[in-house]
Amino acid sequence: MELQEEILISAPRDVVYAALNDPDILKSCIPGCEELIKHSDTELEAKVVLKVGPVKARFGGNVTLDPSAAPDSFSLTGEGTGGAAGFAKGGADVTLEDRGTETLLTYSAKAEVGGKLAQLGSRLILSTSRKLASKFFIAFAEELAPKDAEVAP
Repeated sequence: MELQEEILISAPRDVVYAALNDPDILKSCIPGCEELIKHSDTELEAKVVLKVGPVKARFGGNVTLDPSAAPDSFSLTGEGTGGAAGFAKGGADVTLEDRGTETLLTYSAKAEVGGKLAQLGSRLILSTSRKLASKFFIAFAEELAPKDAEVAP
């Protein structure tokens, strides 16, 4: 499964990059996130509750960041397990481009799922993944938007 999208965020690139590395901001923006622990500048651990079709599960997982090209871009890889619900693993490449006082965030992500999740069918998984990514980026953009502005869905 692959996802690609771009979103214009009303904040300078360095602010967007810092926010993408702030566990408190990320936790508040990730749908279903119960816990996000930053173990180091490149390692995070998360606990997330998600419902995909009829399957609802608590996933625990780890994410590793590669900030070697920061703040222009970075990549991340991760994997998580949801017990009987199955597992997910994948990665994403994120680029941040200056647009005056705004930043164009572009990402390309790939993921694999297994277990009960894989049995649900790729269309449902892809649709749910797009919806969750959209929720994250809308919440993230709202978090960084000037307080007197609103972000259109």
